[in-house]
Amino acid sequence: MSAPVILTLDQGTTSTRAILFDLAGSEVASASRSLEQHYPGDGCVEHDPKEIIAASKAVLREALDRAGRKASDVAAIGVTNQRETVVVWDRRTGEPVSRALVWQDRRTAPACEALREQGIEPRLTALTGLLLDPYFSGTKLAWILDSQPGLRARAEAGDLLAGTMDCWVIWNLTGGAVHATDATNASRTLLFDIHAQDWSDELLELFRVPRPLLPRVLDCADDYGSTLPEILGGPVAIRGVAGDQQAALMGQGCIRPGEMKATYGTGCFLLLNTGETAPLSSTRLLTTVAARLGGRATYALEGSIFVAGAALQWINEGLAVPGGGAEVEALARKARPGHGVTMVPAFTGLGAPWWDPDARGALLGMTRDTGLAEIADSAFEAAAFQTRDLIEAMRRDAASAFGPEAELRVDGGMSRSAWFCQKLADLTRVPVGRAAYEETTALGAALFAGIGCGLYPDVASAAAARPATTRLEALTPAETANAAYAVWLRSVSRVRSDT
Repeated sequence: MSAPVILTLDQGTTSTRAILFDLAGSEVASASRSLEQHYPGDGCVEHDPKEIIAASKAVLREALDRAGRKASDVAAIGVTNQRETVVVWDRRTGEPVSRALVWQDRRTAPACEALREQGIEPRLTALTGLLLDPYFSGTKLAWILDSQPGLRARAEAGDLLAGTMDCWVIWNLTGGAVHATDATNASRTLLFDIHAQDWSDELLELFRVPRPLLPRVLDCADDYGSTLPEILGGPVAIRGVAGDQQAALMGQGCIRPGEMKATYGTGCFLLLNTGETAPLSSTRLLTTVAARLGGRATYALEGSIFVAGAALQWINEGLAVPGGGAEVEALARKARPGHGVTMVPAFTGLGAPWWDPDARGALLGMTRDTGLAEIADSAFEAAAFQTRDLIEAMRRDAASAFGPEAELRVDGGMSRSAWFCQKLADLTRVPVGRAAYEETTALGAALFAGIGCGLYPDVASAAAARPATTRLEALTPAETANAAYAVWLRSVSRVRSDT
């Protein structure tokens, strides 16, 4: 008899992937499909929900086929997804009423601004831990209901359903038997009271979203039904769900207060586990559900950096440095020590903790002997300094979560570089743990599913199944790093729109 495996569906912004894991957290096989992006107007980003379902079914089958496994070998499926992207569909036919509005979509910015002017944001933040922004699902959902005559009446009558991508995928995989989401995805909608762990009637009224439209909210390790037999050649239980960043937090084994992870892609998401305490941020970080298991929620502070790896891409494209990130790193390693160049990569504004959408990027401190190597090095330093901005903000918001064993666990493209990870440890003054396996988001969903189907007896056992990390300590003196960070803060003040 074959050893059981866990199958993860990772429904992302640019692709839909399936990865098969063994119980030691090792990848067995994978499959992927790219996802077309639709831009119908300025600031509008949409996905085709039907394309997502077709791709989901295809990659699940392909991953199994590549491993030579059958549906009966799969103990459970875990689902992780791009958060905040929302779709509405007909309960009876399963037909979407429109394309899905993607988390990047900004069309509801005027609605958010109008609500902010009414002084609503502090109350909304107290209930949800979020800020009033088009990023989140609530205003998107309201926009869809207002986009066509009769949709709101159909929603109030219970004829329509809505959900984030995890919910949409599960509804389709189960043949419409299960309309459910998990607490991490619910906590990103602006409609969910993270303290009461339920949809908020107050917020549903504010955003004019009928309750019959919304899914049940379950734990991250829970019973989400089973796939239709014809999809994989037999029914497979769905037992784990988490939004992508929370899944990565689990995949990095950050299950205790004070443990944190950063994922470096185009931008960067940093989450700090705060345990059963949901701190109200004084630095405009987000408070979000990290996980819910056995009906008990744990929380995290979250900060986002808009530009991390994108700065390396700009050097490739804008400064005509051929290759990719590895070539930019090779160039950066030739930089003069103490070159004094600071890049503030506010190409699309500054994210947390500054939240200045009108800030713009700058290169500061250049002299006659500044070259491409120094500019390249400053791009890597900018990622480290922005990470320190978030860590310092989190220290102010949740000082008790930081203990002597604090470690920043990293994944994503930039984390492949040991040189960058050492720079990160040096400049943030926090030890850095490099993940031995990069696909921590998919792994985290698999671990939740393993808990849900009983393969792991508890969360600690599941976290122990992940591959080990390599720990890097700071090598440069604290005085050097602190002086460099002071220069960074002065540079940020030069590009902010409100200074």
